[in-house]
Amino acid sequence: MVTPSIRHPSLAQVVFPGVSWLRDLLLVVGGVVFVALLAQIRIVLPFTPVPITGQTLGVILIGATYGFRLGFLTLAAYVVSGVAGLPVFAGGAAGLARLLGPTGGYLVAFPLAAALMGWMVQRFGVDRHPLWMAGSMALCSILILGLGSTWLAIVLQTSMADALAKGAFPFIPGDLVKMAIAALLLPGAWRLVGRTDRSEKGGSQE
Repeated sequence: MVTPSIRHPSLAQVVFPGVSWLRDLLLVVGGVVFVALLAQIRIVLPFTPVPITGQTLGVILIGATYGFRLGFLTLAAYVVSGVAGLPVFAGGAAGLARLLGPTGGYLVAFPLAAALMGWMVQRFGVDRHPLWMAGSMALCSILILGLGSTWLAIVLQTSMADALAKGAFPFIPGDLVKMAIAALLLPGAWRLVGRTDRSEKGGSQE
């Protein structure tokens, strides 16, 4: 994978500096577990086969925290783990049928959305400001809901308008809540890291 030009380090690069395959492996495993746990936050809607879950919040946070390359790899590992049989999908589900079923488009979109968020973080530093973070997450949500609804239309053999009514519009309120959470968490984490870094530098001068 070609890594884009990096102007701003990701939060993970600052907190865990250096290059190490073991560090990357631990971050990927931790990220897979994190998204899998959020996937168990699940609300079933009677009019659509797609449940409301916490997965998309995990996707955005992983992409923003890890950056382009590691964010993509982590979500790709998450999807592969579920297809391979690990119960990491919503409701503890697993298997290839989930990838080929109504929710498959969302799963395919997860690594792409994480990569997009990571690219915006490392290129423009969008995770330093709440409004930039919210706007970037909106773009990622459009990507996820767009691909998910397109695949849903194909699987259900229905119109795109019907697929959007079942696979996109019902999730906008929840995405707005997740957007607010991410917009507060990431800039807040950067402020905390900045204070810690300044205190360590000040302590080293005593």
